[in-house]
Amino acid sequence: MKNKIILSIQQQLFQLTKQKFSKKYIETYIIKIIEYIVFSKNNKFLISGSQGIGKSTLLKIIKSNINIYYKKSVLCLSLDDYYLSKLKREKLSKKIHPLLITRGVPGTHEIKKIIKDLKSFDNFNYPLTLPIFNKLSDDVSKKKRKINQKHDILILEGWCCGSTPIKKDFLYRNINVLESSNDVNMVWRNYYNNMLKKDYNNLLKLFNNIIYLKAPSFDYVANWRLKQERMLKKKNQIIMRKKAINEFILHYEKITKWMIKILPKKSNMVIFIKKNQKIKKIFINKNI
Repeated sequence: MKNKIILSIQQQLFQLTKQKFSKKYIETYIIKIIEYIVFSKNNKFLISGSQGIGKSTLLKIIKSNINIYYKKSVLCLSLDDYYLSKLKREKLSKKIHPLLITRGVPGTHEIKKIIKDLKSFDNFNYPLTLPIFNKLSDDVSKKKRKINQKHDILILEGWCCGSTPIKKDFLYRNINVLESSNDVNMVWRNYYNNMLKKDYNNLLKLFNNIIYLKAPSFDYVANWRLKQERMLKKKNQIIMRKKAINEFILHYEKITKWMIKILPKKSNMVIFIKKNQKIKKIFINKNI
């Protein structure tokens, strides 16, 4: 059966990335990740990693192959679908800090709604009505996603999933022009850091397994994000220009760099990603 799974994944990866992956690569890395999830005693997983690193692609592979070959159903949730509406972010930006108009940092998600949905999953309380966020309109979609049947495994993926609060010496150090020019009094970063301590920590407590995709450094994130936009362009979708991407990811830089430093020590599985977005190695932390 394993050879059949490998061939299936090989085809899927080519369709999703337009790249060819060897059978050895798939068996060494992708099958290892899938079997780690399937044979775990846990049924809820966080998949975390920087923008553009390949979380969505990996999730599609995991979901379809576990369903087909291991006969377990996987419910995939994206943190991105739980962004606050544009109106709520506008109110937050006026009340707390102007930078909170931009989606992304902790404090710009409906964490209470995610927690409610996770508890419904735990208690087999179906149907689930899940939100959809439209990134083109930068707002919550009127459409909803309805889940009617019980699922065996739940995976929540998101760029800042699992992050711990940032230590003050790094939090208060200006590392880009966004911080030095737009957050002089550190109101914005204190706000999102407090959200990590409170609401996001409450979310983290509902999981006991973190899978972290570790980038070699933050330097590659902009190029990976640009690559995503070029893929969208091929599908005739509206895209962000390079300048806009470079400005956008400044909002994510501090937390991403913090996670690159901290998450390998706190994650159950660490997937080390090379600059070409392929997996370099996988480490399973048996001491957690």
